[in-house]
Order: sequence, then C-alpha cells, then structure tokens
Amino acid sequence: MKDCCEVRADIPERQRRVLRIVLWINIAMFLMECVAGVIANSTALLADSVDMLGDAIVYGFSLYVIARGTVWQARAALLKGLVMAVFGLGVLVQVVVKLLAGLTPSAEVMGGIGVLALVANAVCLALLWSRRTDDINMRSAWVCSLNDVGANGAVLMAGAAVALSGSGWPDILVGLLIAAMFGASATSVIRSATRRSRIVPA
Repeated sequence: MKDCCEVRADIPERQRRVLRIVLWINIAMFLMECVAGVIANSTALLADSVDMLGDAIVYGFSLYVIARGTVWQARAALLKGLVMAVFGLGVLVQVVVKLLAGLTPSAEVMGGIGVLALVANAVCLALLWSRRTDDINMRSAWVCSLNDVGANGAVLMAGAAVALSGSGWPDILVGLLIAAMFGASATSVIRSATRRSRIVPA
C-alpha cells in the first residue's frame, strides 16, 4: 500500500494516456461512492470512496508535477497525505453519527454501487496491465488498482452480511478497516514528504 501512495514525476508520454483515463474513472467513482455512502448511511462505501480519491490524487499529482522539480513533488505528496487524513477522519465521524443514531445501511445500495466500483477498478486494472512492467511508477499504479479490487470485494461482502444479519456492524467494521489502511498510508506519505521538504532547498 505504501508504494502506491508515492507521487512519481518520471512518466513517459506513452504512459500519460493510461494515467489520464484511470484518473477520471477514479474521480467519477469517488463522487458516486461518496454520495451513495451518505445516502445509504454506509461507512464501507464512504471509506472506499476515500480509496478512489487517494488513487485519483496519486494519478493527478503524478501528471501535474512532471518536470516541476523535487520541491513540487514533495509539496504534492504532502497535500495528498493531508487530504487522505482529512477524509479518513470524516469516515470516523460518520461511524460515530451512525452509532448514535442507530442507523443501518442500505444493503441494496451497497451492493449496487459496490459492483459498479468493482467493474470500474477492473477496467483500470486491465488498462494498467500492459504497462505494469514499464517502471516502478506504473507498477505502483497497477498495485493501487489491485488493492482497490480487494477493497471493493470487502465492500460487497459487507453489503451481503448487512442484508443477511440486518445489522450495521459488518459495514462499520469493513469501513474502519479500509479507513485505517489509508490512515496508515497518509501518515507514511506525510512523514516522507516532510523529510523530503527539509532536505531539498526551496
């Protein structure tokens, strides 16, 4: 997970097209999952939307900081870590609100959006497959999409467990697991970016 959070600048032109496509797919799915997560009271969907956001920021910053120097790369990585940390806290707030209100997520919405997210990430995985051996940058992007497919599978299992049990706990547990994973990644990225900023002259 740590490797897929690094912002890279060494992206040849032949790889930019693929990164642009997966960038827009992840942006669209972040917005869709975030809205669906709020409507369905689903912690897992909200956490998975943070996953999509994190990947979109990786791809977007990777494209943006090309030829802008090490300082910009460090700033981009720091901003990415901070954004992920904020959204991770948002997931925790949603968990508290759900517990206090006794809300149970909609298993139908979780299942429908979960399948759509799985298809979207499968498309990204297929697009990145042929470029995964190009270099460490494309390898890390492919690993990101592979992790996403795993997270989508967890969301679908949570939705099925909610439907079978009528309890919101499977959704909460999966959401917290995904949020914790990205919280750890955000912490790692922030520390790395901070160290890089200190040793690189402005």
